[in-house]
Amino acid sequence: MNKLIFFWVLTICAACTVKVDSKNSIDKYKNIKKGRYNVAFLIMDGTFNTELTAPFDIFHHTIFREGIKPMNVFMVANTNEPITSFEGIRLIPDFNYVTDSLPAIDILVVPSAEGHLDKDLEDSVMLSFVKEAAQKATYVTSHCDGAFVLAEAGLLKDIESTTFPGDIDTYRNKYPDQVIHDSILFVHHDKFITSAGGAKSFEAALYLCEIMYGKKVADQLANGLVIDWDLSKVPYLQVE
Repeated sequence: MNKLIFFWVLTICAACTVKVDSKNSIDKYKNIKKGRYNVAFLIMDGTFNTELTAPFDIFHHTIFREGIKPMNVFMVANTNEPITSFEGIRLIPDFNYVTDSLPAIDILVVPSAEGHLDKDLEDSVMLSFVKEAAQKATYVTSHCDGAFVLAEAGLLKDIESTTFPGDIDTYRNKYPDQVIHDSILFVHHDKFITSAGGAKSFEAALYLCEIMYGKKVADQLANGLVIDWDLSKVPYLQVE
């Protein structure tokens, strides 16, 4: 009798577990509002805080601006488990790009991560995801060494770009056929915006907002985050 009761309890618990997992899967979409641009941030262990949080803040604040189509911002990874940034912040991915059905991605953001010069470039699953998402996206942005991921995925073959100033030589040596710029904060060529990263990731994100929404909205976003913003004073390149 006791064995039957124990089996019955286990069966109920298993059923409850399945139900909770299903609910969690559905809840992944609870912050994806209709009528907005979907902006996916690719994260992994070793992601640098600033290259993630700078554009994330700018794009998230579009929801506070009136009369525009704002942005849904969310993080994607190859796991459902917390990701640890280079500086030690634990980040919970919104979607697992390996197992989940993701929302259509309008803007793909590739922040820099510690392994972007070596081990991450050997991750064929991640690179395949980036390539597929980038091909469908309206805009693709990288910050700091995120450009290495785009290049390794074969997305920058005919695209002029830049990366973290200290890694320009490494970038040129690894991808000698690409046109690579230094001494500027970001390069906009076709759908791709590659930036030097660091705190200048704010500028690259504000630039994209100015392209999409106009100067007035970009100025409002900058003012809301107490950022001095004047595109005419920013050293960047837009390739026609």
